[in-house]
Amino acid sequence: MRIAIALFEGFTALDAIGPYEVLQRLPGSETVFVGERTGVYRTDTGVVGLHADATLDEVDRPDIVVVPGGPGTRHGFNDALIDWAKQVHETTQWTTSVCTGSLLLGAAGILQGLKATSHWMALDQLPALGAEPTLERVVVQGKVITAAGVSSGIDMALTLVSLVAGDEVAQAIQLGIEYDPQPPFNAGSPATAPAAIVDLVRSLMGPAMK
Repeated sequence: MRIAIALFEGFTALDAIGPYEVLQRLPGSETVFVGERTGVYRTDTGVVGLHADATLDEVDRPDIVVVPGGPGTRHGFNDALIDWAKQVHETTQWTTSVCTGSLLLGAAGILQGLKATSHWMALDQLPALGAEPTLERVVVQGKVITAAGVSSGIDMALTLVSLVAGDEVAQAIQLGIEYDPQPPFNAGSPATAPAAIVDLVRSLMGPAMK
């Protein structure tokens, strides 16, 4: 089973690395980072770089696709990546996204008529792409799985493993990476965070999310 994780300039690091840490442990799988060109792609902060070992053209029939989010999905869509997602989706077993990666899937026409999620500050952009937005953390619609913001990519990947290989394998991977989140605050969703914190994050991140 070949797993392709897409890279582009301005992706968010954990959007790609979170699912990678889970999916590369899936028995019988091979994970490859792909991009419009081979080489290093920098994250949204410019501090971290990941290396794409294959071009989009070289990975034309992956079994699983993961599209991370980040400013690179919002500040002018990458036409090559959109075309690739549209093409490979025809033969994938699973097409997935994390955070604003769902906006790119939407631009490729993959979310038409489906429920989908994204970072909570980008949900209002999904209807224009044909999707029905929801604040759920992980949304499974047929073979399309979308995950909410950043950290939810780990949840998405564990959900995917359970669908591909069963609950026991998924639980074994969860234990292997010791994914046992116990955050010090109940502020990880706009539904639970204090109103003042929601307003603060909107003021800080709002312009970058459009």
